[in-house]
Amino acid sequence: MADIKISKPVVRLLFLTFFMLTNLNVGYAASRIKDIVNVENIRANMLIGYGIVVGLNGTGDNFGSSEFTKRSTQTMFENFNISVDVDKLKSKNIAAVMITAELPIFSMSGTTIDVVISSVGDAKSLQGGVLLATNLLALNGVEYAVAQGPVSIGGYKAEGKAASITTGIPTVGRIANGAIVERELDIDLASMKTLRVSLKNPDFTTAKRISKTINAFMAMPIAQTLNPNTIQLTRPRQYKGSMIDLITEVEQLRIEVDQVAKVLIDEQTGVIVIGHNVRVSQVAIAQGNLTIAITEAPLISQPAPLSNGETREVPRTEVSILDDSEKNLAVLEKSISLSELVDGLNALGVGPRDLISILQSIKALGALQAELVVM
Repeated sequence: MADIKISKPVVRLLFLTFFMLTNLNVGYAASRIKDIVNVENIRANMLIGYGIVVGLNGTGDNFGSSEFTKRSTQTMFENFNISVDVDKLKSKNIAAVMITAELPIFSMSGTTIDVVISSVGDAKSLQGGVLLATNLLALNGVEYAVAQGPVSIGGYKAEGKAASITTGIPTVGRIANGAIVERELDIDLASMKTLRVSLKNPDFTTAKRISKTINAFMAMPIAQTLNPNTIQLTRPRQYKGSMIDLITEVEQLRIEVDQVAKVLIDEQTGVIVIGHNVRVSQVAIAQGNLTIAITEAPLISQPAPLSNGETREVPRTEVSILDDSEKNLAVLEKSISLSELVDGLNALGVGPRDLISILQSIKALGALQAELVVM
């Protein structure tokens, strides 16, 4: 019998067909790899700059109390060879601001990005102001963009001698497409030989499943699990596509994400979130509150007509006690599941606040087989 050779593209097609057929029942629980991992170096970069906004209608910084605004204004005039004594300026039409922006990955030179303008002095409002050209730098001091343009704010402030009104935050504004990218990030992703991806929620089992799924799809061991957070992809020598083509094929694969048993409690809002794998050992629970209500309902006693009596207040007090004595001790059987735990606690008729105390007590007893996180 002659040997039958199957090409790698055919192997991938067979794998995808088998994967879809065997996951019809659990497809709802499977997640795409692109949704649960971050790719190395594929991220935005934060930019920041310091500048001044001009054209304000008397709502800018006070030169008497904002020394940095005064010196920035002096530097601006000096750049235009204008000599001025800023100590004598009384204008309130200028404000010192910080500019922040996010530089998307692979942004080309000449593209525009949005910027956020925030006052750093005692300006009352940036409404109607115009930001002068400002360099935006990364934390390493390299210039990547230049911002300039009219500031748009989402609030306003109006005041008179006796009253004022403020809506929103008038000292923070935005400039849509207000910065032009001057320098590109130098990342040659296509020609890379190896690339690492990191899990958004690190887990040993999930990381291993991703590696096994990728290796089965490519019909070769190109994925290696380095730790519960990192997986390294190596581009095969015989692979005709670039690293971008490899990522495109890999990120559409689906796997079932493993979940750590965890119970999250937010005591401020009373929100309780219980994970799927949470289990409880056998315990007995009783919950009851003693409530004493005291109500004062005084009566007014009126004397008979033409008598020498006095009008008096006669006290009357009503006391009621609610001790929840009808609630019995409930037993949660050994190693119950999440749904059984919820059903059992609901049968006790407890509210979210009492449920928080019960879960904390079960954890203190050592019967809650999960991590308890209190926010």
